[in-house]
Amino acid sequence: MARPKSEDKRNAILAAAVEVIAEQGLGAPTARIAKMAGVAEGTLFTYFENKDELLNALYLALKGELREALVPDFPRNASLRERAQHLWRRYVDWGVANPHKRKVMIVLSASERITDQVRAAGMQAFVETGTLIEHCIASGHLQGHSAAFASAIMGALAETTMDFIVREPTQRDRYLDAGFNAFWNAVAHA
Repeated sequence: MARPKSEDKRNAILAAAVEVIAEQGLGAPTARIAKMAGVAEGTLFTYFENKDELLNALYLALKGELREALVPDFPRNASLRERAQHLWRRYVDWGVANPHKRKVMIVLSASERITDQVRAAGMQAFVETGTLIEHCIASGHLQGHSAAFASAIMGALAETTMDFIVREPTQRDRYLDAGFNAFWNAVAHA
């Protein structure tokens, strides 16, 4: 009779995958991931049928973690600007605090190995964020453009903000505000 799967082992494999992929990219060997997780390579394949399944599970885990970072204390009744700024600050803070996860999320998001179904599932967690961005652009500078375009602008500005905060942590608040203002001025009401 097969042993029940351990959530701790699964989580250790996912955590190891973050570290190894951040260092070596998507070509990182599963043997290295298993070793860092403290399990046999065969055990890794007990939890994930193949590497693509591991990558897709990791993508969903990271998306879920990011969503959880955005949600606490979300000011649902605040102004559009205040809600957008809340999401901005939480996203940037998550990225600065989790540089390897941030790097891996970027790599996985660009990878063809992530299935359309998994991408859709990952984005389900951000429906409210998408709606917020749509409201921001409805009559602003990007009127007529997609929420995906505005989200890409937000992502690029957030990445730049994160990079500068990492370089100059004492200037965190200054960069957070400047980055958000650049985003807000790009997408919000004119």
